[in-house]
Amino acid sequence: MFNCNFAVATVLMLGCLSACTAPEANGQSAVDAQTQPAMGFHQLNATDINGHPFDLTRLKGHKVLVVNTASECGFTPQYKGLEELYERYKGTGFMVIGFPSNDFGGQEPGDEKQIAAFCTKNYGVTFPMMAKVHTKGPDQSPVYAWLTRKKLNGVLDSEVKWNFQKYLIDQQGRLVAMYPSAQEPLSEAIINWVEGK
Repeated sequence: MFNCNFAVATVLMLGCLSACTAPEANGQSAVDAQTQPAMGFHQLNATDINGHPFDLTRLKGHKVLVVNTASECGFTPQYKGLEELYERYKGTGFMVIGFPSNDFGGQEPGDEKQIAAFCTKNYGVTFPMMAKVHTKGPDQSPVYAWLTRKKLNGVLDSEVKWNFQKYLIDQQGRLVAMYPSAQEPLSEAIINWVEGK
């Protein structure tokens, strides 16, 4: 089912790991270096996988993990960990938001209906999934423009390197950190952040 080119993915992930800005990556959280953002995460809007508007103001007061997903990648099994993380902590004010994207290796070729069916059938996904977006390039979604540009988020510039890259947003809508695709959803670093450790 998965046709991810592991050699290419490994090279890309190693590069991303070295460039990753995360709390333990350089001994400093992204928030420590933040400037006044042009706008907050909660001011953004998206469209959910069923074509309905998704106002991000509904996430105020929640910690949020934003992840770009794909159905035919070697990292696709991370859906299981993302769902487990969501189920474990959703009652504590934590949310996972998935953004399907076909930007890397053509690994999300289906439409929204196919993606939704795949996620439900194979991984029992219940966290909110959005409509397909571009995470980079001239058609980059406003959410990913905010996530990747310091002039908008006030914290860091980054580049989405591959499927399943993760961004952490705090309860006030501030960008906290970015993790590369290889970072497992149930990793100690992410769980510690969710639990406030």
